[in-house]
Amino acid sequence: MQKMQILFPDPQIARLRRIATSQDRPVSELVRSAVDFWLSRYGDQEPDSSAKSPPVYSCGDILVQADMLRENAYEDRDLV
Repeated sequence: MQKMQILFPDPQIARLRRIATSQDRPVSELVRSAVDFWLSRYGDQEPDSSAKSPPVYSCGDILVQADMLRENAYEDRDLV
């Protein structure tokens, strides 16, 4: 077994300590159980990098250049 330091936010460590006390178990055992659960769910799979990338959308051609946006917006007001 190897030692590792992990920092938890105060609310999270307080909850862990309450659960550990109620179950009469050390916090380290709870953390190891949580890691075991997570590892059993994800196994030894390599993360699929393509699944992590955001979707790509095509929004069509650029109809108005950025420096003309303000003028075009005010043109629409004049039509009303």
